[in-house]
Amino acid sequence: MVISQSTIFLLILFLLGLIGKNQSIMIAVYVLAGLKLFKLDEKVFPFFESKGMSIGVTIITISVLIPIATGEIGFKELAGSVKSYYAWICLGAGMFVAFVARDGLSLLASDPQLTTALIIGTILAVVFFNGVAVGPLIGAGIAYMAMRLVDGIVKLF
Repeated sequence: MVISQSTIFLLILFLLGLIGKNQSIMIAVYVLAGLKLFKLDEKVFPFFESKGMSIGVTIITISVLIPIATGEIGFKELAGSVKSYYAWICLGAGMFVAFVARDGLSLLASDPQLTTALIIGTILAVVFFNGVAVGPLIGAGIAYMAMRLVDGIVKLF
């Protein structure tokens, strides 16, 4: 049996998840390794790669909307929340990340090598800082904004 570079990389990620006690990384690696082991990777990986982010965002959205579906949050709570400046901060933050993520799409499409660095950064934060992998899209958007800012500063000098 030949062990590929990708398998070794997955094993390292699993060990990092184990060291960092991060179940999400360990489960993700376990699933990916299992798909490779059963030779389902060529059929399933392209689907996950193209639709996984959308499916993940949909699942997160469902979990966030459950209090509305159960009636725990209604129009009364909504009206009450906009009286708080925290609610206005959250509204602005939501709008900001959606706006920033827009530029992330073009960055990921135009420079795949940056995607690798972004993913490694996400994995390191998840494993060592108990971060949450919210997806490379927002990270790419933030990176895009930072790169434009640095480009602008460099041009001044």
